[in-house]
Amino acid sequence: MQKRLLIVSNQLPITIENQDGSYTTHQSSGGIISAVEAYLLSSGSSVFSERIWIGTPNCDRKTWEKLDTGQSNDQYLPVFAKDDQEYEKYDKGFCSSLLWPLFHYSPSLAEYDPSFFEAYQKINETFANELSGIIHPEDVIWIHDYHLLPLSGMLRAKFPNITIGLFLHIPFPSYELFRIIPKRWQKQILEGMLGADLIGFHTSEYVAHFLKTVDMSLKVEHDNQYIQWGNRQVQVDSFPMSIDFNGFNNAYTHPEVGLFRQNYLKLKSSNKMLFSVDQLDYHQGIYNQLLAYEKFLHLNPAYIGHIVFILIIVPSRDVSSKYSERKKKIDEYIGKLNSTIGSITWQPVIYHYNHLDFHELCGLYTACDIALVTPLRDGMNVVAKEFVASRKDEQGVLILSEMAGAAAELTDALLINPNDIDEITEKIAQGLAMTSDEQRLRMKNIRNIVKNYDINTWTVDFFEKLNQIKSQQLKFEVKFLDNFARQELLSDYTSSKKNLLLLDYDGTLVNFSKDPAKAAPNSELLELLRQLSESENNDIYIVSGRDSHTLEKWLGHLPIGLIAEHGAKIRDKGSKWLNQALAESTTWKTKIRKMMDHYVFRSPNTFVEEKDFSIAWHYRNADPYLAEKRSRNLHEELVEYTIQMPLDVLNGHKVIEVRNSGVNKGIAIAKLLDVAVYDFILCIGDDQTDEDMFKILANVNGAYTIKVGHQASFAKFNLSTPFLVSSLLDSMQFQTGDHLI
Repeated sequence: MQKRLLIVSNQLPITIENQDGSYTTHQSSGGIISAVEAYLLSSGSSVFSERIWIGTPNCDRKTWEKLDTGQSNDQYLPVFAKDDQEYEKYDKGFCSSLLWPLFHYSPSLAEYDPSFFEAYQKINETFANELSGIIHPEDVIWIHDYHLLPLSGMLRAKFPNITIGLFLHIPFPSYELFRIIPKRWQKQILEGMLGADLIGFHTSEYVAHFLKTVDMSLKVEHDNQYIQWGNRQVQVDSFPMSIDFNGFNNAYTHPEVGLFRQNYLKLKSSNKMLFSVDQLDYHQGIYNQLLAYEKFLHLNPAYIGHIVFILIIVPSRDVSSKYSERKKKIDEYIGKLNSTIGSITWQPVIYHYNHLDFHELCGLYTACDIALVTPLRDGMNVVAKEFVASRKDEQGVLILSEMAGAAAELTDALLINPNDIDEITEKIAQGLAMTSDEQRLRMKNIRNIVKNYDINTWTVDFFEKLNQIKSQQLKFEVKFLDNFARQELLSDYTSSKKNLLLLDYDGTLVNFSKDPAKAAPNSELLELLRQLSESENNDIYIVSGRDSHTLEKWLGHLPIGLIAEHGAKIRDKGSKWLNQALAESTTWKTKIRKMMDHYVFRSPNTFVEEKDFSIAWHYRNADPYLAEKRSRNLHEELVEYTIQMPLDVLNGHKVIEVRNSGVNKGIAIAKLLDVAVYDFILCIGDDQTDEDMFKILANVNGAYTIKVGHQASFAKFNLSTPFLVSSLLDSMQFQTGDHLI
């Protein structure tokens, strides 16, 4: 069966009009609609058999049933809230009064009403229930924006193997802002988002914010763009949303656009023209544009009467008192500016509060000298890209806020801090004085960027990454030790004549401790190891990265073997320690110690552990975001420093360790296998260093290898926690000797 594409957003992409009691519909315009249309007209048509839009229809159920959408019955799936009040609390409440202002860095405007969050969850559950009725296993679900952040997790719980992509169209804030949200709400939002296979943001900055937030709020580790969540890898990446470049570029020669352009060129005559089009929203920086423009006129009086600022404000669907106050403030400022600086024949600001159709918008784009795009914070801002794409003449200047996502790509624009009135004023002057050649050079560069990564490329990029992560999940599937495999393991152990048990310590037999010195085994673990070691069939080795002194102190009284420092030192049962590395080869530790001490100084709550044949920098207790950066830097420095030396640099579990080459856990256990033959081998570990053992045992008959944790591994099976390891060993103990059942 060919895949279907299910596109989920808060509202359906259709406009419903009531004409004398007769309802008609037509498809709305918008970035997502353009993206999907462009994609399906090209490569997407061979991938998806059909598309279904899912969202609220902005009408009641009775009205919807009367509609003729002009499409097949399965083109749209409407979602209806149980009551209007619940939807109001979800939409105007949690989405518009908490997520929107907070994610746009206006925390003082956010409202924390528990009933809003309850409604937010319930509406998302309603979406999940509606989708559950139509989902096929092969479907691809593409969820959009902040209204539906928990939805991915809800669907994942119902359909564990379904393919889900999530894209956030607004900024994702820094952790310092996100943490303002009550912790329970944080958890449910983030866990919901991690139900997706691929989470997309506009910029790498938002990706970094999300990864740190997951680190801090959920205490979940990540490897750059990959988060291990449950038994899946979730990819997080940036996809800077774009526009239909050809549509805006070709509009330059469209007759209607040409007519509008001529009208505006006639209006400005030999004067200069600034143009801005924005929604009436507190994050768009409209008021600061006006302040900067007035200051420019005072500083450059020669432009009075010879410049015009055309300001288009698009009404927002939000009709709250905050928006009314903001509009009143702008209206009054423009009125005062026009009356004090303007004259009967000239107005400094031409102000239009309404929507513009496509052709008039392109006419203004291509007639103006400067486009002002100055949001205080914006996820992407496609207006900047529309202006660039429309300038087929390669003229015009873009003044762009560095707080807009588009600024990361359009670096040849005149970038400004939207809160710096003086800087905006200076850039207006710079833009008006810019030569035609410089305009052409800058415009050509940023047009190429928009052209090469247009709306179709954006969509293809997203779906390619979604396919890749699904393939990767299958390739590195985490295989948990289920009841059937567990019983098979116990049966093989019971029937075996000679058993080898290879057990890592930290993270395997005991949980990690903030203070490694306090991770000593408790009496229950010691008794379990003692009972297992009493069987003459069993050889047990603790294979650890810890130093020999600590292992001897904690476990030396037991009749078991000990392997310390990842194989550098070995003590067989009842024997003395033997060194596997040369003592004279540790002179390198002095320099490495200095390098690691430097990072201790720069990274609070980290420390250095020096062993006989290795040295390690531990950062388990450090700030996750800082530690990630520092560990990456230290690892790079150590690799570069040791590249010509017989040393290995290990990037382990919250630890970076340097040791002699030719020494690892795999080599150590290979020596054990050379001197004895075993019918049954059990090897359990949690760290990257344990992968060396898993590789050695991959093709050994009778070997069971188990990775503790949810990470993909060379091990054959996974167990979630050290508790489950103890449970497995306890079951083995009861099948040994007199306890045989």
